[in-house]
Amino acid sequence: MRHGLKRAGLGVATAMAWAGLMAGAAVGLTGCTAGAGPLGGLTDLGSDGGKARASDDTIEVTPRDGAEGVAPDGRLEVRVPDGRLESVRVRKVEDDRPAEVDGALSPDGLRWRPLPGTRLALAAKYSVDAVALDGHGRRSARHTTFTTLVPEHRFIGYFAPENRSTVGTGMIISFRFNRPVQDRAAVERGIRVTAEPHTEVAGHWFGDRRLDLRPERYWKPGTRVTVDLRLRDVEAAPGVYGIQQKTVGFTVGRSQTSLVDAEAHTMEVRRDGRLLARLPITAGAPKTTTYNGKMVVTEMFDVTRMNGATVGFKDAKGKGEYDIKDVPHAMRLTASGTFLHGNYWAPASTFGSANVSHGCVGLRDVKGGGADTPAGWFFDRTLIGDVVEVVNSRDRKVAPDNGLGGWNMDWDQWKAGSALR
Repeated sequence: MRHGLKRAGLGVATAMAWAGLMAGAAVGLTGCTAGAGPLGGLTDLGSDGGKARASDDTIEVTPRDGAEGVAPDGRLEVRVPDGRLESVRVRKVEDDRPAEVDGALSPDGLRWRPLPGTRLALAAKYSVDAVALDGHGRRSARHTTFTTLVPEHRFIGYFAPENRSTVGTGMIISFRFNRPVQDRAAVERGIRVTAEPHTEVAGHWFGDRRLDLRPERYWKPGTRVTVDLRLRDVEAAPGVYGIQQKTVGFTVGRSQTSLVDAEAHTMEVRRDGRLLARLPITAGAPKTTTYNGKMVVTEMFDVTRMNGATVGFKDAKGKGEYDIKDVPHAMRLTASGTFLHGNYWAPASTFGSANVSHGCVGLRDVKGGGADTPAGWFFDRTLIGDVVEVVNSRDRKVAPDNGLGGWNMDWDQWKAGSALR
């Protein structure tokens, strides 16, 4: 999901010239998590999934992040104590018909509310993205999600990617169910995935609330994928029936994969197998290393807030070891909080020479996000569903259910997790 306007791209020659930044060393910190992501999974740091709001959040959103069972006519509001709201976007997501919620700012710019008479949909997931300027002109961002009431004795599957989207070749179809599924075979039979050209697709269950589906290898560019949901009246558990009867789909775009070498401090970006750029990066510091393995971009933000307290990086007073309210060009790689993002606070000599982050992969950027920086260049060439693989990090391989990490399982392992085997 993109936020903001896509910037004009730079030439490959400019990108390759960034290799000149790979001299010298520096010490610094990099913000590395914005809480748990949209695909479930728990951080290994004992976080609460990013649902707890820090006491000093600049932007307050109601309902709270991660709220479930919200009434369609319940209170929906975004507010700031001072300064002004710069932008607010509320969307119904993970649905066959994503839609915007119309609203208006108060005259003083301190509050956003939906237009009078607005009623949210039942059994729907909504995202809230807000950017604000405080009294000193400093920018802050906030991203939250909530789900509305699902009728009693009914279940629904929230899914990614979005209907009619264009995605990278590593996209995995992921369903998260609002209630535990006991008859997994019945539910899996009710979800039919077809592709043109023909591609075999298999499912894999992670627990009783999540079903992911993927082919043996990355999708071929140009593939058109259709997902038929025939879950209405399917009994997932005794007395619990489905309500979804719809068809959704997406298109696979060009092939782009990126290989991050944490030891060499580089990222090689390949488009359709051709080396597009080799960019200097910083990865996780020795005590907060970056996961190895294949990760998939699941969210993209022009700017977002990263607070270490949400995933266990706290100081002696319980405050986050870092709290960066305007991290630019942020691309989520795991549900537990690993991002590939722009970094404007570390010296330029850090990139390509030192690993200083709390687990994220950082690219050089400027405050506010620059179009002609490595981070801006990469962001503008990235799709949801692109694969970023990390090697030579002194950490374990990312778990297959942490974000869309299923490409770290071989095909036999993957199919063994299907209820239809």
